[in-house]
Amino acid sequence: MRGIKQYLFIAAAFISGAVSAQSSKTYPDYLQPDHAVNALTMVMIHDVVSPPVAARYYAYSMMGAYNLVEANTKSVPTLKSIVKAYQPTGVLDTLKGKYDYKIASYYAILEIGKQLLPSGALLEDDQTQFVTLLKKTGVKQDVIDNSIKAALAASKDVLAFSKSDNYNKLSALKRYTPSKADGKWYPTPPGYFEAVEPNWRTIRVMLLDSARQCKAAKLVPFNKDTTSAFYKQVMEVYNQSKHLSVEQINQAMFWDCNPFAITTSGHMAIGFKKISPGGHWMHLTGQVAKQAKLSFDQTVAALTVEGATLMDAFISCWDEKYNSDRIRPETFINRYIDVKWQPVLQTPPFPEFTSGHAVVSNASAELLTYLLGDNFSFTDNTEVPFGSSQRSFKSFRQAAAEASMSRFYGGIHYMESVTQGNVQGKEVGNIVISKLKAAGLEPFAK
Repeated sequence: MRGIKQYLFIAAAFISGAVSAQSSKTYPDYLQPDHAVNALTMVMIHDVVSPPVAARYYAYSMMGAYNLVEANTKSVPTLKSIVKAYQPTGVLDTLKGKYDYKIASYYAILEIGKQLLPSGALLEDDQTQFVTLLKKTGVKQDVIDNSIKAALAASKDVLAFSKSDNYNKLSALKRYTPSKADGKWYPTPPGYFEAVEPNWRTIRVMLLDSARQCKAAKLVPFNKDTTSAFYKQVMEVYNQSKHLSVEQINQAMFWDCNPFAITTSGHMAIGFKKISPGGHWMHLTGQVAKQAKLSFDQTVAALTVEGATLMDAFISCWDEKYNSDRIRPETFINRYIDVKWQPVLQTPPFPEFTSGHAVVSNASAELLTYLLGDNFSFTDNTEVPFGSSQRSFKSFRQAAAEASMSRFYGGIHYMESVTQGNVQGKEVGNIVISKLKAAGLEPFAK
């Protein structure tokens, strides 16, 4: 774990050589905001953080950096004009001493992650290495010290805000008990894990008005009759699994993003840790920000609004999941069609409708299309460290469409959940965009 993290940090730091840290239009490679986000991701993988919780961590971790950009430039609208519930204390306006807001922003991302993540203390090493790099490249000690003070002040503001989003109340809420009733979700093999975050709908949203603002259409009712619409949906999954092409399997594996998958060998179970769906889109946002040659301020803004979008998309999706409490294809097929059938992907431990990948991918795609344009071609290398190859896309919407379909190919979602998840995700994305426009955050693409 430490070896991987160190490699990511050091490789990122020295890829373009040692450069003096200055608050100008150009900045050294080790000040790329996405490097700090990648450090957070590595700790989340270590902690096996669930997808909705990971999105929350990304959202808050970027807010301190955004506040520092906002306080030192006129390049972005105020955060409180975007996230209405957020009311900053104005502590950054009272700071004395010269500091570099870019250094402070990078440090704040790590600091908030350090305070929020279960194993956040691991990020202290990244902070230490970062400060060492600053010294080696000639940044004065007083600037470093003042920048850290600014980062801590910005972090304290955001951390106080995070404590009021109901996350700390989740453990006191009524526990979810799975039902064996027809049509209801039930834990699936091989891990038979308990349901992930059944009360996530109670978390405060960032840009939406409520968890239920983006409701999916009424779903096809459960029915075991072989002539029913629901049974036909099940058979779609079952039949597709027997005729998958190599390309369809590749798509399913590329977008798997299962934080903890289990493979069994005889009596032994082997766990594999991977990046979350939100982590995939955060990494992709950082990647395309570099490709588009966005400024430091624009990159921070893109990562911040992407994190907030992911958080709201998961809250919206999770509200649908536990309202419908719908049975997974694996459970239905094993009970009523083929007891030995297994999907290509491991079934995630939560209800089926709507597809989380469809919701968060389409919400993200709409946001990135707004920021960078509809014909932005890119090659996504997010999954390379996890044993997958790169995949190329002509647009963010094409990537989202593939991510959505990958869950059908993987055998873990019905087509209805994919199509309705696409609609729900686009609605979340469009509401986010309307809020950004109202706040004055203009597209970066000219």
